[in-house]
Amino acid sequence: METLERLLSQHPFFKELGGEYMQLVTGCASNVRFEPDQFIFREGTEANQFYLIREGRVALQLFSPERGHITIETLGEGDILGWSWLIPPYSWHFDAKALDLTRAIALDGKCLRRKCEDDHNLGYELLKRFSHIMGQRLESTRLQLLDLYGVRS
Repeated sequence: METLERLLSQHPFFKELGGEYMQLVTGCASNVRFEPDQFIFREGTEANQFYLIREGRVALQLFSPERGHITIETLGEGDILGWSWLIPPYSWHFDAKALDLTRAIALDGKCLRRKCEDDHNLGYELLKRFSHIMGQRLESTRLQLLDLYGVRS
């Protein structure tokens, strides 16, 4: 049986995060499961978790009154879902909906924020890692908009 610490430490997101930090992060982790079509979070609601997707697919969506839900990115096994827990005002910017049965490791953002306040080095390590994800998501959204509006660079 694999432990949460082992699963987290083997993930590229946590690569080279020291053992003492892995213990702190693991203390904020739990296994979760989402049914197909279940919303994991909704835009504008309080953001207090992020997820490491172990199995399944999740659609990141925007809602448009004219078009309904628009999928801007689909995440799957190995992806990290959610960064809004890290940056005030800690509210979600998108909807996230499970497309399939989805299993993930949830990391409690409030727990991690407290640990980051106590150890700024941990906070810096997580911020560096999430900055990379935010950059990737911004680029993905930019490409989606270019596709949507037929603009070519």
